[in-house]
Amino acid sequence: MIGGIKICGVSDFETLRFIVNHPYPPNYIGFITNYKKSKRFVDYEKLKELLTIEKRNINFVSVMVKPSDKFLKKIQNLNFDYYQLYDVSPERTKTIKEIKPIKIISAITINEKKDVNNYKGYLNLSEIILFDGKGYEKSIGFDHDLLNDLPSSINKMIAGDIKIEDISKFKNKNFIIDISGSLENNEGKKDLKKIDKLLNLAKEI
Repeated sequence: MIGGIKICGVSDFETLRFIVNHPYPPNYIGFITNYKKSKRFVDYEKLKELLTIEKRNINFVSVMVKPSDKFLKKIQNLNFDYYQLYDVSPERTKTIKEIKPIKIISAITINEKKDVNNYKGYLNLSEIILFDGKGYEKSIGFDHDLLNDLPSSINKMIAGDIKIEDISKFKNKNFIIDISGSLENNEGKKDLKKIDKLLNLAKEI
């Protein structure tokens, strides 16, 4: 069975309320908190409002690219369970955990097979290793078969232009599935019907 579902790039109350109150809510919800190039970016004041919602048993994730100490201190009292870090070295990850003891999702961006092994430097620092494409805000995929040789002991999350119908392919691989772009309409906004389809399908799997 899959290891869980993460819906990333939530940026408005309507979508957030729908997800939180769904009969089969995801395990994680991600908020883009410091990467302004993303259309899913949430500024600090709006972020504070969104995070006042009763999240029940869902883990809230702050998704960040190379966060500065100043920004980390700014958000350290917000209601996050995880920090998801892109372009952050193991050494910097250790420093971040010293600024705020929090669970870490370390993102390893994959273009070719040799990139996969970069996860090894984060094993003792991160609760979850995320394997993603190199597109960042562009939802670029990669060959997920490159991950076939990963040890089963790793707590793994997978992203990279994953479609709703793709998740059945991972039902025997115990990945946490991280989905964002495929849940959006042509205007780039989250589509509640697509989210409902995803969460109902994940429950069946």
